[in-house]
Amino acid sequence: MPDRPILELRDLQTNFYTRQGVAKAVDHVSYSVHAGETLAVVGESGCGKSVTSLSVLRLIPDPPGKIVGGSVLFEGEELTEVSDQRMREIRGNDISMIFQEPMSSLNPMMTIGNQISEALIQHFGISKKAAFQKAEEMLTVVHIPDAKKWLHGYPHEMSGGMCQRVMIAMAICCNPKILIADEPTTALDVTIQAQILKLMEQLQQKLNTAIIFITHDLGIVAEIAQRVVVMYAGRKVEESTVRQLFAQPKHPYTVGLMTAVPRLENFLEEESAPSRLTEIPGAVPRLYNLPAGCAFVNRCSFATDQCRQEKPPFEEKSPGHWAACWQEIGS
Repeated sequence: MPDRPILELRDLQTNFYTRQGVAKAVDHVSYSVHAGETLAVVGESGCGKSVTSLSVLRLIPDPPGKIVGGSVLFEGEELTEVSDQRMREIRGNDISMIFQEPMSSLNPMMTIGNQISEALIQHFGISKKAAFQKAEEMLTVVHIPDAKKWLHGYPHEMSGGMCQRVMIAMAICCNPKILIADEPTTALDVTIQAQILKLMEQLQQKLNTAIIFITHDLGIVAEIAQRVVVMYAGRKVEESTVRQLFAQPKHPYTVGLMTAVPRLENFLEEESAPSRLTEIPGAVPRLYNLPAGCAFVNRCSFATDQCRQEKPPFEEKSPGHWAACWQEIGS
């Protein structure tokens, strides 16, 4: 793996200015990803995962949102300072994103062929005929049967799994160097989910694409990622290799996420009834009204007075394993 990451976030900060106050949706977040690597970003809804990725592409609606600090380096180029024209050249070409909920992300008034060819015409300046030929090729790549027919179809005529494949085709048609996948398997059945994950793996091997995989499903993380970042209330609370995280999580929030995952062996034991799943009490705090200390303090069984009064530093707990917690969890 090369020493220099293809994408590097340094202390990225994105705020939303609301009537209730300033919501720090991305609060000093730093992480990096290398070419050919899959980095998983994990957390509950509202933890800042998607807003971080939208900040990378400068797609935050202003107002009410605004990137107020930090750095986003793509191949050494500072994306927070480049012109709007330069960002349009990068979006969909060098950095692509698969958005959540494909049924609502696709334009219902445009045919599938027009939606895919739009990016090809914009970035490569090719003819509409050539773009449609490439679009047909991409639909074939993502295993949509009778691709030529579907070029003239509309999103509402497709199933959720087919729409997700179209979103992937749109994202990869320009051979991006970085693919941001924002919960691309949400609401898909397990068979289609497995096919989507396999497809992304094949594309990564072919193009050496870096993938940032945003999810709340730890099972997927174990299957596809090499490294993982855990976010909570707009902050990064843990980072390590996937193997380290599953072997010995260092933050109570990560422990809670793992114990909330159903385990098949619990249902196969004949001598005892299946136990109730462990749940994390409470909910993610409102980002404009965070506690003075650790944001997880009101949901944490390990919390002390120090946790309530002081924000824990993000520090290396063991080689290559970082966490923001005053307690020595999993030691």
